[in-house]
Amino acid sequence: MKIAYFVHNLNDPAVHRRVRMLHAGGATVALIGFCRGESPPQVEGCVPINLGRTHDARLLQRVVATLGAVLSIARVRQALADAEVVMARQLEMLVIAARARRRYAPDASLVFECLDIHRLMVARSGAGRAMRFMEARLLRQCQLLVVSSQGFMREHFSRFYRRLPPVLIAENKVLAEEVDDCAAGRAMARPAGPPWRIGWFGNIRCRRSLVALAGITRRFPGKVSVIIRGRPAFTAVPDFHEIVAAHPGITFAGAYDRRSDLPRMYGDVHFAWAIDFFEAGGNSDWLLPNRLYEGSLFGAVSLAMASVETGRWLATQRAGVLLSDPLEASVDRFFAGLDEVGYGAARAAVQRIPIGALVDDDSDCQELVTALAGVRA
Repeated sequence: MKIAYFVHNLNDPAVHRRVRMLHAGGATVALIGFCRGESPPQVEGCVPINLGRTHDARLLQRVVATLGAVLSIARVRQALADAEVVMARQLEMLVIAARARRRYAPDASLVFECLDIHRLMVARSGAGRAMRFMEARLLRQCQLLVVSSQGFMREHFSRFYRRLPPVLIAENKVLAEEVDDCAAGRAMARPAGPPWRIGWFGNIRCRRSLVALAGITRRFPGKVSVIIRGRPAFTAVPDFHEIVAAHPGITFAGAYDRRSDLPRMYGDVHFAWAIDFFEAGGNSDWLLPNRLYEGSLFGAVSLAMASVETGRWLATQRAGVLLSDPLEASVDRFFAGLDEVGYGAARAAVQRIPIGALVDDDSDCQELVTALAGVRA
């Protein structure tokens, strides 16, 4: 089966992971999308069609780029030849994909893959209503909606739209091919604590989290330390380096390669910071982040807010440390009372999470492609 896959960012590791998953499931992928950096010459063996460059936190620029891609849609014609499925990752790509499918692959199924919901989509303003009107029209053209969290269905899609296509939940689990030995990874030994080490890995975009972690290291000097790895979003945390430099208990170790570094990163910490206030009350409350699955797989105990989807997922698994507002008081109570016995119990609970809740293997990849193949235009 051939899938024409329209993506918002060719540089996104999550896009690369989805392409690997589609390949593992037996699909051929034609990749089309924007980039947020230098255009990669290939993505998992696919030579992508680059629609141009877009930028984080610049919605208007992305709207203009989307309209430009729609107007120059002929450039993707060959990529859609013989495609049985046209799949779009994020709403702006669905605008482009729907137009391309109507023109060049009318018999193909249209699939909307939603991994984030922009705050404008739930706004009560005129702009918000206009965005939802557009999304509703596009959803009526789709044969399948793929989301990574049940929270997106409960809080957005089921709330705003009466007519929806069939829905597939595809969580952001770790791909089995990214891990040499899952069992060994889960059983990795940790450094003795205290100091208790918190790892904050991935997309570093939440200033409130950084301030909270800095406060923890100040209030528990020598007892709690923080390691940060990933790519800071300086549009959201412009003073990132200044805050880190002012707190000796925080170490920033730069970017990482998730295909080789995850076991060592998580194996070097006791806790994984799975808290995000970047879009509190909306997307941040509803998503299930990559670090939730990564940390749990490699034996790190997730720290999460009990009231959000991440906390609900952990509560279902009877694992993790569930915190409440006010965060500072809640986290202080936890670390003030933490000892080796308490940590051992929390670690044991993480290790009891079924491996299938954390990892997608070849059979899961095949099930995804089978689900895509089963939808009909």
